[in-house]
Amino acid sequence: MTATATGARSEESAAARSKAKELQGFRGIAALSTVVFHVWQQYHVYDGGGSHPPVDSPYLASLLSLEVIDFFFVVSAYLLTLSYARAAIDGGSTRPGRLFLFRRAVRIVPLYFLAVLVVWSARNPQLAGNWRDLVEHLTFTHVFDREQIFYTLGPAWSLSLEVAFYLVLVVLGPLAVRACRPLHRRGARIAVCAGGCLLLFVLPVVWVTVARYGYGVPYTDWTVYFGPQARFGGFAAGMGLAVLMVALGGRARLRPVPATALAVLAVAGVYWLSWDSRPENATFTFYHPLASLLWVALLFGVLHVRGTVRWHGLLRARWLTHLGLVSYSLFIWHEPVMLQLFQWGLLPGRPGGFWAAVAVVLLVAVPFATASYWVVEYPSSLLYRLRDGNGRQRDFYAGVVTR
Repeated sequence: MTATATGARSEESAAARSKAKELQGFRGIAALSTVVFHVWQQYHVYDGGGSHPPVDSPYLASLLSLEVIDFFFVVSAYLLTLSYARAAIDGGSTRPGRLFLFRRAVRIVPLYFLAVLVVWSARNPQLAGNWRDLVEHLTFTHVFDREQIFYTLGPAWSLSLEVAFYLVLVVLGPLAVRACRPLHRRGARIAVCAGGCLLLFVLPVVWVTVARYGYGVPYTDWTVYFGPQARFGGFAAGMGLAVLMVALGGRARLRPVPATALAVLAVAGVYWLSWDSRPENATFTFYHPLASLLWVALLFGVLHVRGTVRWHGLLRARWLTHLGLVSYSLFIWHEPVMLQLFQWGLLPGRPGGFWAAVAVVLLVAVPFATASYWVVEYPSSLLYRLRDGNGRQRDFYAGVVTR
């Protein structure tokens, strides 16, 4: 690796670390939005007259019903692809695939398995319960079950896609590094990486287009539109962002005003998608790939900026970064908490009690998620220390002389 490449890599890594709190704040906003969205779904009323949202204003409804799951996909893919993009474009090595998968497993699996077992047991108090549902959730295959995709932990269908992304990245990442090694021009290496990301983004769009307009598959066929073959675009967009950030390095950074304008336009675009989206229309059909591109624009306007941007201080607010810290636990537990509160009669009736329900769910779910983070999520994440940098089992007693 040349000194120039090393310097660019160090500068890009330092820039990424400097924006860690902003990303944490964004995660907090997305987690908060996810909770509100699922309370919104719970307080929707369906009858012979159609669908009745819990608020009358279509403008406010578009904000409350805005889906942000693609934001999580983009951020996850961006952060996890950075090391592969650096190695492919600027040279260097990557950690073994087994170490990558081990670290991702200790990060997400213990809390997820615990939540699945607790919720499944509560809903299946007598044997034999719904064993197929349990097995599918524990193997991350419930996203392929048309009937039970949203059972037990409704939002957990997205974790099936996360696991699929890990498996794809651990294969394609090293392949991209090998493919780029013979290429002497940096521009050629960038083109190979960017082309791969573009292909991974386009394929799900083609799938959705053929399913919707070629075969007329309704949006309620969940396995067609929620599986990785349809929703991988969010991860591909995040991978593309990682390639873009490595390719630029410290060059072409945005000034605060253009960066803010880009962020505002991106948020406005996502809002418009939510406002215009109706079942089976084009905006609804292509909401997720379009939203993914807008999330990329938002993140680029925050990550690749020169100087101080005042409104970024909001993202670094302690309460918001705390929500970002516990966002995974909040994502896992908020729906079971909401449904249990509703079953116990501790939430107001539908639809007029929506705002009070949001407040109650947050007042219970956030402390629950905080406890879950410190009791389960954080300790289990420390298991990564069991493996060294080469993916081998760490010997904690190396060099210790025993008698």
